[in-house]
Amino acid sequence: MHYNTGYHGEAVPLVRRFVQMFRDAEVVCVPSASCVAMMREHYELMAERENDTAFLADVRSLLPRVFEFSELLVNRLGLEDVGAHFADTVTYHPSCHSLRMLHVGDAPRKLLRAVDGLTLIELPNQEQCCGFGGTFAVKNADVSAAMLTAKDACVIETGANVVTALDNSCLMQIYGGLHRSGSPVRTMHLAEILASTWKASEASR
Repeated sequence: MHYNTGYHGEAVPLVRRFVQMFRDAEVVCVPSASCVAMMREHYELMAERENDTAFLADVRSLLPRVFEFSELLVNRLGLEDVGAHFADTVTYHPSCHSLRMLHVGDAPRKLLRAVDGLTLIELPNQEQCCGFGGTFAVKNADVSAAMLTAKDACVIETGANVVTALDNSCLMQIYGGLHRSGSPVRTMHLAEILASTWKASEASR
């Protein structure tokens, strides 16, 4: 949030704290594509501006061990079927950072297709932004609201009961619009679905 709004100096202590907290971790799994994109695109640049060689070395050492949730499972660990059960219709919104900066590709869909009982319905105009964009939604509220209206219309068009994504910020934005319009569509992070043990046989009980 600090970096997005131009407070680059104020963001540096947060980067230092992150490095300190996770410097010894073998792998850092992050359930937010936008956070991983921030790290990969900007952490090294921020460290370079600090003229601190030790800090820069720590950042460069840590970043290769940081993974977005779905890319860790599919691309690093080679997992697609994690044994989840989720008896419902689901559509997937590829968030801007996962799509354009991390290029996670089909990893989230591979995980969803392997879930027992789940019916995946493709989202129309899926590459269009939901309008959140951090402080963009505050500074450009009218534009953000218009983008959200279009996104929620696409979600409703699918007929799915659940919309999922890799970013809770997008899900919060999408849910806000759906809730205000009276739509019963639920929002769930991909990790919540993969953690589910709700079997198809239980849906009719």
